[in-house]
Amino acid sequence: MPPPLIESIQRLPLKSVHVDGNRIVYVETGSGAPLILLHGFGGSIWNWEHQQLALAQHYRILTLDLLGSGQSAKPDIPYTTSHLVTFLLHFMDAVDIDHATLIGNSMGAGLAMAVALSAPDRVKALTLIAGFPQALEGAIHSPLYNRFLHHRPPLWLAQFANKLSGRWATRRVLEEILYDHSLLTAVVIERSFVNRHQRDILPPLYSLTDHLDEWEERYGPRLGEIQHPVLILWGEEDNVFSPTMAEDLARILPNARSHRIPQAGHLLQWEKPDEVNAQIISFLKTLNPHSST
Repeated sequence: MPPPLIESIQRLPLKSVHVDGNRIVYVETGSGAPLILLHGFGGSIWNWEHQQLALAQHYRILTLDLLGSGQSAKPDIPYTTSHLVTFLLHFMDAVDIDHATLIGNSMGAGLAMAVALSAPDRVKALTLIAGFPQALEGAIHSPLYNRFLHHRPPLWLAQFANKLSGRWATRRVLEEILYDHSLLTAVVIERSFVNRHQRDILPPLYSLTDHLDEWEERYGPRLGEIQHPVLILWGEEDNVFSPTMAEDLARILPNARSHRIPQAGHLLQWEKPDEVNAQIISFLKTLNPHSST
């Protein structure tokens, strides 16, 4: 059966596939070279709603709720970076993709880089949108995210509080990651509220933060080994990671270029989709300059 809470995105039906015994929800559109869109911490498919039609004019687009997120399965496992890397590679196998361009936002960008390090032959290129620094300690500017990372309540208490929290709490989270708060309509807040109040949504988030040390020990120090072409996009008004990190990351990655987008926060692909889509398409054209797209 299709997931009951969200029936479609941009009139695209949700699909599902089993990966290592876990049901994963995704949408697919377009044809051609595959692009896989990876949301960030606490995100979902909907973070990419404005990319579907624009990018599908040129490419095959797959957008998924990662394991432990959105409407995908949330097994009781350690949510380590290495486990998510294995999961994503197995997802690619399940949907018959040998190699793809990975486009990630925030934590999704970290996952994209980890996959490039672990299985470089499966990755064609990377687009990193407000995406992970080498070391997270001290890099997060957001008071809200810092509290969750360093001063979170016990899981049982957080689960109880999440049941009681209203849409004001959802709005507060969205205000932290967006620059233009006028975009926070009642429909947008309700959709995010429903996503954040799904059953078992918090244990994977707690586990992800418990295992961030693996990123810093196993992947962050090796970012300079990534040889793939990389586009780095950052919002000038990002409250989670400083915009200066765009240039810092570009200096570490041998084949990277960076671009900042004004009047955009941490979720800039949703807030400034026209600019982000144009940058992605232009970047991908440089990888295949003789293509008609």
